[in-house]
Parts: sequence; structure tokens; C-alpha cells
Amino acid sequence: MAERSPRRERQRAEAVGLDTPREARRQLLVRPQVDPDAFGRASEAFARFMGTGRFLVYMTAFVALWLAWNTFMPEQVQFDPRELNYTLLTLILSLQASYAAPLILLAQNRQADRDRVLNEQDRARDERALADTEYLTREVAALRIALRDVATRDFVRSELRSVLEELREEDAEREGGEQPKRKGGKKRKRAGEGGSGAASAQPVPEPAAEPVPEQAVDTPSS
Repeated sequence: MAERSPRRERQRAEAVGLDTPREARRQLLVRPQVDPDAFGRASEAFARFMGTGRFLVYMTAFVALWLAWNTFMPEQVQFDPRELNYTLLTLILSLQASYAAPLILLAQNRQADRDRVLNEQDRARDERALADTEYLTREVAALRIALRDVATRDFVRSELRSVLEELREEDAEREGGEQPKRKGGKKRKRAGEGGSGAASAQPVPEPAAEPVPEQAVDTPSS
């Protein structure tokens, strides 16, 4: 029967086809549904508590009280007598250790998963930062190359100074060439003015008056 059932299932699968979804089967035993995230948080909390000094103090006080009760109290009251080498205490401590180790490992695995995710995020962030840095480096290099052809302040000042000196030299040459011309012109003007003044100062001869003939004079008749 055990061999026939797989054959029947294969035959049914071949007859139905792979494109047809399988029917949901009812489970005879109901499995308890446990939230893995909540269980992981509880294990991490327990692991953190076990790594504190408070847990050590509590554990030491518990063991000391257990040993004192089962050692100094009457035998009728003792529940873990000394004659049996504290069997119940040994069993409790071994159970605690057997459960503490997996819980600590679970907490470590969760912490390792978180560290892996953080490392991946840090790696992606570093890659983006590296890409941005390389881009900025290329841009700065391009700006440096472009600034080689741009006139700087000192260069502009030196060029302006050279232009100003050239203008001053041209002005000096113009002034040196125009001064003798102006002097000659003034002398000529003055000489002309003096000649005209001398000519105007000489007396102009007046024309002599012609004598009137006596015959031409008409005498009135008496």
C-alpha cells in the first residue's frame, strides 16, 4: 500500500497537469503559530538580561538560598537534601544552561543579520560617496583646466598697467610734438599783427584839390 499511494499521486498529477493548482489538504495536527519576530525579541531580551550583573546577583542569591535551605533546615522540610548531592538544583541549572545557549545563539544570529544589513547599507552608502567624490574630482580637474585660459586678477592688473604706460608714453610724445608748432604759430601771428599795425599807423596822403577856372563861374546879372 505504501508503494501504491505514490504511484497513484503521480498518475493523478500527470492526469491533472502542472498548470492546475493542488488542492489544499487539511492537517490532522494543528501546529502552533509562533511569531518568529516576537520570539526573537524575547530571546534577545533574555540574552541581554543574562549578560548583566543583576542576573548574576539574582542567580547567586537563588543558589545560596537553595543550598542554605536544603542544608541547614530540618530533613522534613528539605526538598533537595544534601545526601542526594542537590540533584534537583543540578537538574535546574543544566536545564537553564541548555535553554540559555540556544537563546543566546538565536540572539547572536539576529544581531548578525542586522549587522549584515547595516554593512550592506554602509557599503552602498560608501559606493555612492565614492562615486560622488570621483565626480567632484573630475569637475574640479575640469575647472582647473578651464581656469588656465581665464585671466587672473594679477594678469589683468599687469595688462592694465602696461596699457596705461603705453597711453602715458603716447600722450608725452604728442605733447612734445605739438609744443614747437604752437610757438611758431604764435610768433607768426604776432608778426602779422605787428605789420598790419605799422601799416595802419602810416598817414594816408590826401588827394590835392583841383583849381576851379574863373570862366566857368557864372556871375549873376544885375
